[in-house]
Amino acid sequence: MAVKTIPFQVEMAGDTHIENITKRVSSAVADAGLIAGTVTVFVKHTTASVMIIEDEPGIRADTKAFWDRVVPADPDWQHNRRNSGEDNGHSHLRGQLQGPSVTVPFSERALLLGTWQQIVVVDFDTRARRRECILQIMGE
Repeated sequence: MAVKTIPFQVEMAGDTHIENITKRVSSAVADAGLIAGTVTVFVKHTTASVMIIEDEPGIRADTKAFWDRVVPADPDWQHNRRNSGEDNGHSHLRGQLQGPSVTVPFSERALLLGTWQQIVVVDFDTRARRRECILQIMGE
């Protein structure tokens, strides 16, 4: 079984910013020289996540509203209190709950996503930053 590892970066704005990376992942799979297998999309940060969503404006707004309600920003999070100048305790908790990766099967060099499924990176942090991501494509 062949394994291809492809690093890439995404510029993010923080505050539950969502960036669609489906085309980037799809192109990498098509160019990997493998016919069938899986691709794992991983973000190398504790305040960001990778998700599969129906990427439309309503879901983007609902996603932000959901996280703001479920894990609100709060200066009393222990991460903020114990680390001078930190204000992103909620960002770490959101990242823990959502997780850093998704795995998608592919066949005939094409992702096997459903009609409305899109791969996105979600940045929960409190400031803009560049996110490091990894694609690991395994197959034959």
